[in-house]
Amino acid sequence: MNTINYKVDDNGTIRDMTDAEKALIDSSQKPVDLNALKLSDIREIRNRKLSETDYLGLSDNTMSSDWIAKRKSWRDIPQDYSEDKYDELLAKDEQGNLTHTVWSKP
Repeated sequence: MNTINYKVDDNGTIRDMTDAEKALIDSSQKPVDLNALKLSDIREIRNRKLSETDYLGLSDNTMSSDWIAKRKSWRDIPQDYSEDKYDELLAKDEQGNLTHTVWSKP
C-alpha cells in the first residue's frame, strides 16, 4: 500500500505529515481485491453474452439444446470456476477475443 508522506495545509503550504496523520490515512485505505474485480469483469462478459443470445428464446424461436446448455454454462460460471481460473476466463488473443472455451458459441 502506498503511504502518503505530505499534506497541503489550509494555507496551501506543503508539509510532512505527522506519524498520526499517516496512520489515519493508512487505516482508511482499503486494499484492492483483484479477484473481486476479475469476477466482476467475468460477470459483465457473461451477462452481455446472455443478453446477446436472449433472442434465441423468444416465443417464435426454438432454442437448440446446444444453446440451452451453453447459456446454462455461462450462468454457472461463478460457481463452476474458482479464483485460480479467473485469469484463464479473461485471457484474450492478439485480436482481443476471449480464448477460454466456455465463451465459444456452440
